[in-house]
Amino acid sequence: MNFSKSASLGLLSAATLALVAFTQVAPTEPANAQVAARDGIAFDAYLELIKARARAQGVSEATLQRMTSGLTPNPRVIRLDQGQPGRPTRRGYPAMAPYIATHVNATRINSGRREFQNNRSMLRAVEQQYGVPGQIVIAIFGHETSYGRIRGDFDLSRSLATLAWEGRRRELFEGEWIALMKVADKGFSRQQLVGSYAGAFGNPQFLPSVYLRLATDGDGDGRANIFNNRADTFASIANYFRDAGWRTGQPWGVRASVPTGFDVDAYKNKLVSPVCSRVHERHSQWKTVAEWRALGVQPQRPLPDDTLTSLFQPDGPGKPAYLLTGNYRVILEYNCSNYYAMSVGLLADEIVN
Repeated sequence: MNFSKSASLGLLSAATLALVAFTQVAPTEPANAQVAARDGIAFDAYLELIKARARAQGVSEATLQRMTSGLTPNPRVIRLDQGQPGRPTRRGYPAMAPYIATHVNATRINSGRREFQNNRSMLRAVEQQYGVPGQIVIAIFGHETSYGRIRGDFDLSRSLATLAWEGRRRELFEGEWIALMKVADKGFSRQQLVGSYAGAFGNPQFLPSVYLRLATDGDGDGRANIFNNRADTFASIANYFRDAGWRTGQPWGVRASVPTGFDVDAYKNKLVSPVCSRVHERHSQWKTVAEWRALGVQPQRPLPDDTLTSLFQPDGPGKPAYLLTGNYRVILEYNCSNYYAMSVGLLADEIVN
């Protein structure tokens, strides 16, 4: 899930933050560790302030009481947030092949195939309603939470209140905390509302604001339960993709053969993206498949000649190359990383191969 849908453009996606939360290992924080807000406001005073704002937006007193009882700031959450990697340097990009080998491995492929087979009829219905292929839905499910096995165990109320209070991105995290209170007001317990340190939760790792906007009741029981309900999880992921502009019937991309000596720099994209520019600058200009064929670039799977695509050679000449469609950009909406988007697309392909 991407912050660009829930706050301002240019911020890290929830999925990215969840990945950081799951992969960074921090030492145990001393119980008396000192943390402070950037503007000096006391945590208890700030908590009362945001509770008042939540009340003004209709959150019940009972929900506020159970979601804030005993709440204290979490120093580890602040450290994780401040320890996020900064802007990449110009020294180049890590090779993609090792990342793909790790994230599109036999275990993940086989687990994805089982999920796909065991839920085939459900996924078929989701695709008919939302236009998003079941294998894409399953690939997101696999990458986000290892098919529901790893969802994070941070108390979301404590984490989001901590990040809002600390103040580096107060507007964003205060809004997400209030949105979480609205989610809790739907009957979810505080014990259920756990996830990544940055607030993403459930099988799709949605932020609270995204849950409120796009989480979907897939089985008609009146509740969008993205924690342990497959129907709701799949429908919610598909709804996110449809909202982001997924084009039905179009793949995310296909492998392509590139002639020896092809000057890819001659077709370099000269536009600067306002969002995740380092991601998009690696893609070529957009051309139709027919135009690429005329230049000697051949898709290795059928694509209509009028399909607009961008050439991407993540590891350089002589390595695998791809023609990416607009649906690849939709995957980037979920997590603005070429490594993530490529691994989702390739995993989805393997699931149905």
